[in-house]
Amino acid sequence: MAKKILFLVLLFLNCIAAQNEKTFYVASWNVENLFDTLDDKEKDDNEFLPSSEKEWNSEKYGIKIKNLTQVICDMNEKKGPDILGLVEIENYMVLEDLVKSIKIINSKEYKIVHVESLDPRGIDNALLYNSSVFDVEKVTPIKIDLESDHSNTRFILKVELKIKEKKKKSNLIVYVNHWPSRRGGEDTSEKNRIAAANTLLTNISKLKSAKANIIIIGDFNDEPINKSIIDVLNAKDINELQNKNITLFNLAKAKKDLGEGTFYYRGAWNMLDQMILSKNLLSDKKIGYVANSFEIFRPEYMVTPDGKYKGATIPTYGGKKYLGGYSDHFPIGAKFYYKLK
Repeated sequence: MAKKILFLVLLFLNCIAAQNEKTFYVASWNVENLFDTLDDKEKDDNEFLPSSEKEWNSEKYGIKIKNLTQVICDMNEKKGPDILGLVEIENYMVLEDLVKSIKIINSKEYKIVHVESLDPRGIDNALLYNSSVFDVEKVTPIKIDLESDHSNTRFILKVELKIKEKKKKSNLIVYVNHWPSRRGGEDTSEKNRIAAANTLLTNISKLKSAKANIIIIGDFNDEPINKSIIDVLNAKDINELQNKNITLFNLAKAKKDLGEGTFYYRGAWNMLDQMILSKNLLSDKKIGYVANSFEIFRPEYMVTPDGKYKGATIPTYGGKKYLGGYSDHFPIGAKFYYKLK
C-alpha cells in the first residue's frame, strides 16, 4: 500500500513539473535562392527570371515553395519549428507565400521578420516565429563593413523575442547570419568572414546582461574549426562548459568532429550551418537547451539516393540542370525548454 501511495505521489509531482515546463524548437536553413519570378530593377536577379538560362518560372517557383513547406512542416517531429532562421531569401513576398503554404499543413501562426539587405543579388536573412509562443520586442539589422566593399554583403539580423507565457521577462536574442562566401578561395575570402565575426562579437559585447539568452544561427560559410568561429568568436564545444573564459558554445562542433555536415562540396561534408549558444542557455534552470537535441535534419526524401552525390541533398538545380529539389543545404535544429514559474 505504501509503495502504491509513493508511486501516485511521484506521478503527481511529475505531472506538476510537466505542466510547469514547455519546449520550443529552433531551426536554421539555407533554402538556396528562394526567388520570385519578377524582375526587380534594384537587384541583380536575372538568374531567376523566366527569360534566364534557368528558365525560372511560376511552376518551378510553386514546386520550390511546396518542397520547402514539406521539410519545414516535418521538422520537430512533424510539428514544425517555433523559430526558423532562413537564409537566401529574396524578399518579403516570397516569405508570405511560404507562410501561406505552411499554414495549409501546420496550424502554427507564423509571423515574419525580414529586412532588405545591401546584397546586390537581393538575398537576405529572415526569421519566422510562432506568434502564439513569442512576441517580437525589437529587430536590428547589423551591417558588416568589408575592406574591399562596404555594401556588398547581408545584414546580420538580430531579433529580440519575448516568451509570452513567462511571467518574468526572459528574452531570447536570435542572430541570423549569412556570412560572406568563399568565392575567390577560402584563404583569400577569410578576412571577410573574420570581419563578420568581429561585427557579431562587438554587438554581443554591448548587451547589458551577462546572462543574456543568445542563439546564433545561420550559414557562416566557415566551419566550427575555422578561425572566424573558434578564434574570433571563441565558440567552443559544449564539453568545455566549465571553462570560465568561454561564453559561447557551438552545438555543431561535435557533428563536425564526427565527419558530418550540412553542405556537400567536392566529395566532402562541410558544417557551414551552425547553432551557437550563450553559456546561460546551457546553465540556466529556467530556460535552456535540451541536452543532445541538436540535429542535422535530413529526411530520406531530401537525400540523393545514389551516384556521385549519394547522401547529399537534392538541390533545386545541379549547375544549370533543373532537378526540382529542396536546397543544397540540410537544415539544423534543436529543442529548448522554458519554465513558467
